[in-house]
Amino acid sequence: MAKEWILNSAMNRFQLNFKRNVGPTSESIRKCSPKTLDEWREYYFKNVKPKEHIVELGKKLYVKITEVIQSEVAEVSEQDCIDYMMQLVIDRTFDGYMTEIQTIYGQLQKILNIKIQPAPDEWDRLFNVDFFIQVKEKYIGLQIKPVNSGIQLPEIFKEYNIQGDTHLKFTEVFGGKVFYLFSEKVGERKEIKNKEVIEDIKKEIERLNA
Repeated sequence: MAKEWILNSAMNRFQLNFKRNVGPTSESIRKCSPKTLDEWREYYFKNVKPKEHIVELGKKLYVKITEVIQSEVAEVSEQDCIDYMMQLVIDRTFDGYMTEIQTIYGQLQKILNIKIQPAPDEWDRLFNVDFFIQVKEKYIGLQIKPVNSGIQLPEIFKEYNIQGDTHLKFTEVFGGKVFYLFSEKVGERKEIKNKEVIEDIKKEIERLNA
């Protein structure tokens, strides 16, 4: 299996299995409609690529593995491996964590200074909420919607009206209202577009805390 992994990785890296090298194999086999492997082999070598061409690709793959990849592997030091593992476990984990914090709910959680949690799948299906805030024994629902060129505000408001009944049901069951947050990509990060909703959420938290 290790040998197959090496062969497959090298073949894909150097694109030796690409259409320009081996021809339109998927289209060709459908056109051939072979009943046996031998029938397909004969058709391929006659109508797509000659056997000599595939042999040459195999020889090229051997050169790539034994000369190019082997040379690259020889340049890898123990310290390279240690540094890579450190970067993978520490640096990239931190980068991913910061990206998560910078999402809409992360921003809102920091502003409100209160824990915001992902809604259970059942709540998503029944009440159309993405996240929730627990206040004593009651819950506030949050629905996050992206605003971009593909999803316009009129369409979202239409969806909001359709989901209105489920949001009212959420309030009946859990006591808190459901709020819409529109997310907008600004540069490389997402921001809350309708920032006025933050004050409404604060008031709802105060109401449930009373």
